[in-house]
Amino acid sequence: VQLQASGGGLVQAGGSMRLSCAASGRTFSSYSMGWFRQAPGKEREFVAAISWSGGSTDYAHSVKGRFTISRDNAKNTVYLQMNSLKPEDTARYYCAASDSTRYYRHDVYDYWGQGTQVTVSS
Repeated sequence: VQLQASGGGLVQAGGSMRLSCAASGRTFSSYSMGWFRQAPGKEREFVAAISWSGGSTDYAHSVKGRFTISRDNAKNTVYLQMNSLKPEDTARYYCAASDSTRYYRHDVYDYWGQGTQVTVSS
């Protein structure tokens, strides 16, 4: 599967942004999907994940209640709605896919997109 993330940019603190990740291939609905991020000088960290059906989700503590992950299997797309953005959310955001049903396992993601930059100004 090939992944293409989009929707990043510059936003003021407190604002909102929605990221999209379009996937190629006809088996998108069988993949668990996740969003990760990496800030300069820091390790990549888990943000959110969603099961193949969209019925189950998982979030990092730092974004819970502010971010929402969703997917549209008919459109081969996964989304990350980000509200109440903070400067510490500034990072390059990557979508990832996994053949595993264990979407909540951060180490099962094998397929990665190129990322999209999100910058939150204070």
